[in-house]
Amino acid sequence: MNGRDRDTEGRARSARPRDGLGRPLAYGEAGVERQPEGVVRTPAETVEQAQRLLDAGMPFHAHEVFEDAWKSGPAAEAALWRALAQLAVGLTHAARGNAVGGARLLRRGATALAGDGDAAGGTAGGGAPYGIDVPGLVRWARELAGRVEAGAAVDAAAEAPRLGPPSGRPKPL
Repeated sequence: MNGRDRDTEGRARSARPRDGLGRPLAYGEAGVERQPEGVVRTPAETVEQAQRLLDAGMPFHAHEVFEDAWKSGPAAEAALWRALAQLAVGLTHAARGNAVGGARLLRRGATALAGDGDAAGGTAGGGAPYGIDVPGLVRWARELAGRVEAGAAVDAAAEAPRLGPPSGRPKPL
């Protein structure tokens, strides 16, 4: 038996604490609580929880919320949630100082959201699914990718996007 950390189902999973950007810390250091995996949320709960995490400067954790939605929701909605997860991971990498990876993921997520040739078909033409401001997110991601490539330092909380208008009832896809 090796000494790898395992989760309750026996899968390899590091028990090291993580910082707000998901980076592993040394055992025994104080970290932030991880997002539980495999949580099934309504789309409105997904957007609300992810926005809270983005606003707190925790895009890595927001990505996990989007990943749950992408994996547990209807197949027809997977492209939306996967694209949002890519945006969150792009912001994570940019905030960690990985300009190449951050810009690449921000653009990949924007392309998928906009439907610009993404194999998954994108979400263009779908209006504002669940109140998500798709055109605004596409602009935000592409603009931030350009600044990241130009060498801008990124503060995840300061750069957090608004997923949708602060008020208004989300509409289904």
